[in-house]
Amino acid sequence: MRTLYNLVFAIGFVLAAPFCLFKMWRRGDWLQGFSQRFGKYESRLKQRLTNRHTLWFHAVSVGEVNLCTQLIHAMEPRVPNLKLIVSTTTSTGMGELKKKLPSHIERIYYPIDRRKYVNRAMAVINPEAVILVEAELWPNFIWGLQNRGIPHFLVNARLSRRSFFGYRRFGFLFRPLFARFTGVGAQTEADAARLRELGFNPAAIHVVGNLKFDAARLVDRGVVDVVGLLRQVGVEDDAPILVGGSTHAGEELILLEVARRLRQQFPGLFLVLVPRHMERGGKVGRELKASKATFVYRSEINPLMRRERGDLECMIVNTTGELRFFYERADVVFVGKSLTAEGGQNPIEPAALGKPVIFGPNMQNFAQIVREFIRWDGAIQIQDVAGLERALSELFANPARRAELGRNAVKVVKENQGSLEKTVEMILAHLPEYS
Repeated sequence: MRTLYNLVFAIGFVLAAPFCLFKMWRRGDWLQGFSQRFGKYESRLKQRLTNRHTLWFHAVSVGEVNLCTQLIHAMEPRVPNLKLIVSTTTSTGMGELKKKLPSHIERIYYPIDRRKYVNRAMAVINPEAVILVEAELWPNFIWGLQNRGIPHFLVNARLSRRSFFGYRRFGFLFRPLFARFTGVGAQTEADAARLRELGFNPAAIHVVGNLKFDAARLVDRGVVDVVGLLRQVGVEDDAPILVGGSTHAGEELILLEVARRLRQQFPGLFLVLVPRHMERGGKVGRELKASKATFVYRSEINPLMRRERGDLECMIVNTTGELRFFYERADVVFVGKSLTAEGGQNPIEPAALGKPVIFGPNMQNFAQIVREFIRWDGAIQIQDVAGLERALSELFANPARRAELGRNAVKVVKENQGSLEKTVEMILAHLPEYS
């Protein structure tokens, strides 16, 4: 089985390499740390890890990094004898790690899942345990852990319908891997049931809730002066602001056209678009230009910049790690990947800030969370563009309704917190000598 996997992976790796390299190049800063992806680490890192017991965290990209940093902050005081190291897959994830973690916590790129690269990485890091945040389950990496008897955990585990059927289809490969996980922190009972069906040991599964509720509470505030940025491009401090967060293809133009129509009713309305992937900023800009929209890129704003707003309609945020600060200034938030694509994006962050939140019908990846918000009147789910425009019009016209939605959203977030401590306890129960 392992031979077959490695053969298929090698072929797939060669075929996918040009596309992966193009994506890395488009995201920028891709050469720095490139050799780490092959398990090659600088001598200074090796020296810092020599004779140290390490705890290895892995967070795929920005979303997982936000959770991972909070987990690290919670665990660090509890494991004073362990050296903490965290890996990520993307350059944007690495950028967030550098911003959010102190320098004494090592940050590396995750090795490509070839046996040679994985073994090389593990020989250098030699972890006491490994914690995978949400889902990045590569067979050679997990085999390497299991061959060495290294405890390994999956935290904030959630399985979409698509992922579930994918893992089940290849159960002959994944069931033996899953069966030997030391501990799994599932978000919901439904997730736990799916994990058991896929072969995870029932005794290893713990339903602890969603770490995103706790991460929303712990987010640092005030690093980006959004009010000042908007002021620089001529947006009044009291202007109504609509933020489209983590938008996907097609949603930016929809929000632009809806905002244009609403501006007749709310003359000062300003739109802030934050595409899910920073590198889409250029494409979004070209689409807006084709629609004769007037906009400014966030990256163009500097301390010396001053402009009259005039007919400026929109700002495109083509930087990373700033979405939550724009949420803080929003009067209404639309959560993306929910109208023109499936899956949805995280609604907890703006909800925790007490913002009125709207999302579309396609929130499959956050189904349980959405049910809680809808149940307690903490968000609005619309079905189409007409519903979106209607909901936005009602909210911008009714400050009391916006405040009510925000209060209810905060209440839902607070009542669902506590998973961070449960996750830490689950891990420490298997590391008694470091607890």
